[in-house]
Order: sequence, then structure tokens, then C-alpha cells
Amino acid sequence: MMNRRYPELQTSETDTDIAIVGGGLSGTLAACLLGRAGYRVTLIDRHRVFPQEFRVEKIGGEAIEKLRRLQLLAPLSTAAVPFDEIVNMHKGHVVDRTYGQHYGFFYNRLVTAMRSALPETVNFVVGQVRGLRIGAAQQQVSILGRDEITARLLVIATGMGDTLRRDLGILHRQISDRRPLAFGFNIRPLRSNRFRHTALTYHGDGDGIDHLNLFPVPGATRANLFLFRDPRDPWVKSLHDDPKQALTNAFPSLVDTFGDFEIGSRIDSWLTDITAAGNCRQDGVVLIGDAYLTSCPASGLGVSRLLTDVERLCCAYIPQWMTETSIDHTRIATYYDDPEKLDMDINSARMTDHHFNLATKTDVGWRLRRQFHFVRRRVLYGIESISPALAAKLHQLKTIRARSALRSAVLNSKPMA
Repeated sequence: MMNRRYPELQTSETDTDIAIVGGGLSGTLAACLLGRAGYRVTLIDRHRVFPQEFRVEKIGGEAIEKLRRLQLLAPLSTAAVPFDEIVNMHKGHVVDRTYGQHYGFFYNRLVTAMRSALPETVNFVVGQVRGLRIGAAQQQVSILGRDEITARLLVIATGMGDTLRRDLGILHRQISDRRPLAFGFNIRPLRSNRFRHTALTYHGDGDGIDHLNLFPVPGATRANLFLFRDPRDPWVKSLHDDPKQALTNAFPSLVDTFGDFEIGSRIDSWLTDITAAGNCRQDGVVLIGDAYLTSCPASGLGVSRLLTDVERLCCAYIPQWMTETSIDHTRIATYYDDPEKLDMDINSARMTDHHFNLATKTDVGWRLRRQFHFVRRRVLYGIESISPALAAKLHQLKTIRARSALRSAVLNSKPMA
């Protein structure tokens, strides 16, 4: 594969303004925004129809608001099931209920729906990228069996599993020794045609289990289980051997609260390495989503973080870069150093440690902290049922304190790349 810089090129004529390699969620969303803004965009992916993969399957809160702000919520709604209440449990008891818009979906169907929203200014190319030549003035993308594509800017949105970054000297370094393990599978109700609740989240208790999510997706009820355990752990084997028994043993009163069930599909799994890209401040090329920084799936921040990447890059920086004669590494660095992006990246790393500690630590301090965490939630839920106004003020105070702590962490941090 090629990896040569060529700053000597003088021409500004290119086949496309922006080439995006990777047609998953990050790349497709970026292509939607940039194409809508009038740029000539070429989106390149190996798959004409995105394959079934176990990735993010539920979003809510901040991610929904960002999609609405970017006018990308409509495609999501065609591929997902909306729900607005989640029952939260811990140690066999209901802790509280979460209210707010959420969506459940299968990842490949979401990507397909987003691809259907691509504007006509986006050229979708099916093919495997075999080589890159990058520079401040022009990028060349070699595709197996096709003509080369030239672009002014190259966006890499290939997630965690490609070799292109390595060919450019961009290597991912591990930033945390936490390796969250996620499982996804369908469940079906027994002795009834429906479950007692639309969605349920059951939190672990220091045994390496972070939480279990049960929620609706098109045509099914989906289970997402998040652990901080070694894949060779005997409990993980028991989950594959007898998943229902493993779940009912780990989550007391699950059947009584949600309803009896059986496993309705194969059990998918995904082991995540928490890594960040290094040496990525290069001329003419920029990384977004998991290609730049991976997120802990247990934190639920993955989609919000990739949306921050996409929004800041496509709405704040690319419009500036496209007015320049070249896009060198100093301009690329402004995106990676964007305060809003840094906030989200650091919060993502911080939440990985928080979920790991809450799920695994068994010393007295963390047992007390875990107990206080759920007692506080029960108290707030009780206050909310009596005085919603007072509960809202307490939630606001908690949010302000969390943001203040995050801002302090950002100010004292160093760039990741």
C-alpha cells in the first residue's frame, strides 16, 4: 500500500471535495451533513448493504437532541422503536424510573436508514481502499478494481478494525486497561404475549457486571449486557451454555418484575479496547468516531461522542478549511483541540473508569459509595413523586457540579493526539 506525501502538487482540481472512507454511522452522518451543505462528497465503503453487526442498539437523551439539531432524527425514527420510560433496578428492587425519549434499533438497519437520507451531492462508492497518498493540497485514494479518487480532504471513519491508519503512521495506543465486554441477544415473553414493562435497566453490584438493558427494537425485545470480566471467566461460559439461568441468578427478581422469558436469538459479543489515535495531526486527513477514540459501551456515550465529532468537524471546521488553498496539519489540529470535542472525549474516558469502579470494586470505600449511589437515586425518585420542582433543582445542582468537575479535568489535561 502507498503512503507518500506530495506537497509539491500544485493543482486544486479534484474529483471530489471530501472523500470519506468508512460508511458506518460516523461516515454516513458526516456525508449527510456535508452533502447537504453543498460539498462534493464521495463516501467509500466495502459493503453496498451494511452487514449485521453488534454495535450500539439504543440511544436517548443528549444523542437524540443532537440528531434533532442536525436534522437527522427522521431517518432514525424509520428504523427504530421509540420508548419513553425505563424501569431501573438494583439488588432485586426498583430504584427509580427514567423518563425521556429513547430509541431501540439494530445497528445495520440504522446505517441503512441514514444512507437513504444521503443527498444527491454524495457519491457512494462500493469498494475496498487499498492505498492513500496524502498532502496539504490533495489526497489520492486507491480503490481495488476502480480508478483513483482525488479529494481536497480525507475523512477516515473506519472504526476500530482497519489498516489504513497504520499505513499512514497513525497508531492507536491503549489509554485504559479496562476492557468492557458486551453481549446482545433477543428475548421473548413466556406465558404471555408481552412483558410487564417496555424497558428495564438492571444494575450490577460490584461483581463485574455493569448493567443489563432490556428494550424494544423492531420486531423484538433486545437485551444488552455489559461486563468488566475476562472473556474466559466461568460466568461468561455459563452465559453461553445456559443464558437464562445465568441471567436469573445474576439479577434477582428479574422475572418477577419484567416477566418470564426465553432467549430468542444467538448471543453476540464484543470486547472493546479503550484506545486513542496517535500521530493523527497530519496534512489533509482527519479521523472521526471510533477511528480516533473508542468508547466504553457501558457508558452509553458512544453515539453522543461521535455526533460531537461529526458536528464540530462538518459545521465548524470544514467550512473554514474549504476556503483555504491547503489543509495542513496545523488546521487539522484545530479540530482535535476543539474545546467541545475535548470535553466529550475526556468525559468518555472518565466515565469508563467510573463504570469500571462501580462494577468491580469491592473494598469498603467502593461498597459504601455504591450503596450511597443507589440510595441517593431512590431518595431523589421519592422527592420527585412528592415535589417535582424540588427534584428538578437537585438534578440541576448535580449537573452543574459534574460539569464543573469535567471542566477542571479538561483544563488540566493534555491533547490525546
